[in-house]
Amino acid sequence: MASELLGTKYEAVIGLEVHAQLLTKSKIFCGDSTEFGLPPNTNISPLSLGHPGTLPVLNKEVVEYSICMGLATNCSIRPISLFARKHYFYPDLPKGYQISQFDEPICYDGYVEIELDTKGDGSKTQRIGITRIHIEEDAGKSIHDLDIDTLVDLNRAGVALIEIVSEPDIRTAQEAVAYLTQIRQTLLYLGICDGNMEEGSFRCDANVSIRPIGQKEFGTKAEVKNMNSFRNVEKAIEHEIERQIGIVESGGAVVQETRGWDAGSQTTKPQRSKEQAHDYRYFPEPDLPPIRVPQVWLDEIRSRLPELGLQRKRRFVRDFGLPGYDAGILTQEQSLAQYFEDASAALSEKTTDRYKLVSNWIMTDVMRILSEKKITANELTLPPAYIAEMADLLASEMISSKIAKEIFPEVLEGKSPKKVVEERGLMQVSDNSFIIEIVEALLSENPDEVGRYREGKKSLMGFFVGQALKNTQGKANPKIVTKLLQERLDA
Repeated sequence: MASELLGTKYEAVIGLEVHAQLLTKSKIFCGDSTEFGLPPNTNISPLSLGHPGTLPVLNKEVVEYSICMGLATNCSIRPISLFARKHYFYPDLPKGYQISQFDEPICYDGYVEIELDTKGDGSKTQRIGITRIHIEEDAGKSIHDLDIDTLVDLNRAGVALIEIVSEPDIRTAQEAVAYLTQIRQTLLYLGICDGNMEEGSFRCDANVSIRPIGQKEFGTKAEVKNMNSFRNVEKAIEHEIERQIGIVESGGAVVQETRGWDAGSQTTKPQRSKEQAHDYRYFPEPDLPPIRVPQVWLDEIRSRLPELGLQRKRRFVRDFGLPGYDAGILTQEQSLAQYFEDASAALSEKTTDRYKLVSNWIMTDVMRILSEKKITANELTLPPAYIAEMADLLASEMISSKIAKEIFPEVLEGKSPKKVVEERGLMQVSDNSFIIEIVEALLSENPDEVGRYREGKKSLMGFFVGQALKNTQGKANPKIVTKLLQERLDA
């Protein structure tokens, strides 16, 4: 019932807070390693342990990465920004405060564009505002053990984060996932975050409220945490919207609180109410000077920004004539997009049909191999030029699709498709005189089928074509076979 009222009586108002761990080798304020998966409490030092008398020293790379993300999301970059202390007391925060940014973040007032059409053709887009992107350090990790109580691992304490805060411009769970996908893809294209939600290097909290359609004032929001996959983000937001509509429809009032997503029960559960919320008591960090971003540095960083995913997708549609769906799949991951470009550059003829053949091979056979081996296109041993050769052979009708599939295992072993075809004598036959003999022999051997075809069972054409290809071991050109069969059968 509640879901039926969404869009007719109520609308959701959603804002996302994304924490992205930056790919720096050392932590934000000290030289401790950021390597993931090491034994607990090995990536530590007096500073990350919060020992008295230690002083933070800012990692310049963190600032540069933050500016990259700000520029990529159309943010203004503040020439002078400040760090602040955010106070709260928890076992995994050894100093008793977190160094973050408060009222003067380094990036502000940006936006990203998301595509909402199901065909991927870019016909329906939406702009989602970015309120701010600020720099902060991560806390450690509390491990709750029923037998030992709570253990603390401080390997993560002091790792560099950026927090990307959206405007409340999102209205559905599907829009939230589209926005989150766009943010993650941008981080990956910039090479500043690995985007791994399971390992916690890409985390998302959602602020969700509802209001009657037409009302300008926001409703009371709940913050939803503990979502470790895009699917969980979608499910958690959908559940929270339904929960809030159900409360209002039954005459109750939504309470401002923090709720956690329970994937097992597929529900959100209360964690902390407004009355128990922390008063962070922000004040300027006295041990760190302001971050200064001169225009010359800003321009230099801007000049090094790569072409981003959405830009590349639109170029693939424009320059290669690919359908929007194909272009979207190929540009999801940067190395796959480059693999397609390298294969396309190796084609003997640069035509739309050959670009589409390259796309088809990458989206089926190549991506299947990547999935099976759990690797990226950068790690694939199959040269892009071999995919181009396959496309050239198919487009010029030198081989059939059946032959292409047959030789692909040998190509994967490192053999050129042209060489395999030549060595095995698999070149497609387009000689009319040869194919006429095959067709006439086939028709004389199958008089009953010929009669049924001429009586109206036109579906038998598939049988005749299949038999002709079988009799030539797949070498006969299917188009010529079909043409000659039709000429004789319809005579």
